[in-house]
Amino acid sequence: MTTDHISDSTMTAIGTAVERGRAGDIDRARADLTDLWTGIGPTGDALHRCTLAHHLADLQPDPAQALIWDIRALDAADALTDARLRRHHDGLRIAGFQPSLRLNIADNLRRLGSFDAAADHLAAARQHIDALPDDAYGRGIRQAIEDSAEMVAARSTEHRDSAPGVTT
Repeated sequence: MTTDHISDSTMTAIGTAVERGRAGDIDRARADLTDLWTGIGPTGDALHRCTLAHHLADLQPDPAQALIWDIRALDAADALTDARLRRHHDGLRIAGFQPSLRLNIADNLRRLGSFDAAADHLAAARQHIDALPDDAYGRGIRQAIEDSAEMVAARSTEHRDSAPGVTT
């Protein structure tokens, strides 16, 4: 049985906070997600932790703070199973999360000037690239991986224009 996104109150609360951030209320969205994290805790439901940390990273203007949340998202993804994902949405598979999660870590490392570590995470993202759908999302992630790789090669610490999140 597939669980509808709306029937999971934590996922609904995460979605509400994310939409608040997209609408421009970054501080409140960040506070709401931080409060949710406190309730979920570091050993809570892996889907909740992964989703929340992934989105909270995007609300951090400091790449070091974003990196912390992106690592938490990857750590939670490592604890996540396809069975848990299917209970939330039948079309999701954990392998499809890896390219985006690794890209986000690589981008933060790059912005912090850690180019070799960034290149390693981009290589890990590429290892899972076949798990991406052949749609606008998948094409966007593939392009972002290539854009980030070019920035690593150029030793650029600038914000990538296509990167999600807030800038300083």
